[in-house]
Amino acid sequence: MNGLNALSGVGLLTVPYALSEGGWVSLALLAAVAAACWYTGILLCRCMDADDAIRTYPDIGERAFGRTGRLLVSAFTYVELYLVATGFLILEGDNLDKLFPGARVTLGTVSLAGKRLFVVLVALVVAPTTWLRSLGVLAYVSATGVFASVVIVLSVLWAAAVDGVGFSGRGTTTPLRIAGLPTALGLYIFCYGGHPMFPTLYASMKRKSQFPKMLVICFLLCTLNYGAMAVLGYLMYGDGVLSQVTLNLPSARLSSKVAIYTTLLNPVTKYALVVTPIAAAVEERIRGAAGKGARAVSVAVRTLLVLSTVAVALALPFFADLMALVGSMLNVAVCMLLPCACYVRIFGAPSMSSVEAVAIGGILVLGSLVAVTGTYYSLMKIIHELV
Repeated sequence: MNGLNALSGVGLLTVPYALSEGGWVSLALLAAVAAACWYTGILLCRCMDADDAIRTYPDIGERAFGRTGRLLVSAFTYVELYLVATGFLILEGDNLDKLFPGARVTLGTVSLAGKRLFVVLVALVVAPTTWLRSLGVLAYVSATGVFASVVIVLSVLWAAAVDGVGFSGRGTTTPLRIAGLPTALGLYIFCYGGHPMFPTLYASMKRKSQFPKMLVICFLLCTLNYGAMAVLGYLMYGDGVLSQVTLNLPSARLSSKVAIYTTLLNPVTKYALVVTPIAAAVEERIRGAAGKGARAVSVAVRTLLVLSTVAVALALPFFADLMALVGSMLNVAVCMLLPCACYVRIFGAPSMSSVEAVAIGGILVLGSLVAVTGTYYSLMKIIHELV
């Protein structure tokens, strides 16, 4: 369940858009990305077996490349988490604006309306949850993400089959869209960004030999769910599918409300869990200077962190493009490039079989291509939206 929860997230809403960008053949790339990310998850755990002192992903980086490796892994992970938290706010703003169009609040000379209003309101709701030192309750609640992902797919299916949306969306007859592949691949890789959690899961298992089998089951089930949502959303809306398929749904229908409200639940419950590692790292740096005011410093750091994600969400309210950027620039590094590099560094190329060498080489080539092209196209799209 923890493995499924690590892989089940808001990426589910973007896969129909990714399919519209890449064409039908890109579904094969979804499967290829899943296989590559599964294999790199196995590589991470083999790295952990090399040293009993390794407990976390940054530990693997340090074992492979020393202090520089730890800093590199930590930097990629924290920036990824920060932008995912920002994406949560954008998603909430988009969907709440669909449920309550025309909402506006005016305080003196300051007026907030639409998506911007809801981004700020959601931030006010989640800010107190980040102040909690123990996130046990939130961790339990966030585990509902597995169930929520299934509910969203079933609600979208109900909207199509029962509520009259149908499957008559007009899409392209081109099986593969080369120009849209970087965006599609970035979004697909974003769906499988659970690698920072895998070492913790592996370390907590009583029978570690079952980890590869567990990981296969998790990736298989999540890929089936992602694939079903991609096909379903694209058949419903074709090339008109939006960056989040819930934004296409008729808001008056019960199935649409169930899908949207379920979508809204996950970010609210997971926001604190996502930003806490970043806040903890900052607090660790300034703990010595805090003294008796450690609690106040903690609250201040976490509040400022929330405010900064609000600022970014308001400045860059482009959910699909931002998540494609996260997938291409950060998830590729965390989920594909760094696991391969650490494994080769720790065990050495001579110790690998020819099959391992080919698999790792293929993943490094694929990851590098996605990192370069995906990051470029995502940045160009964001810049185009801004100007």
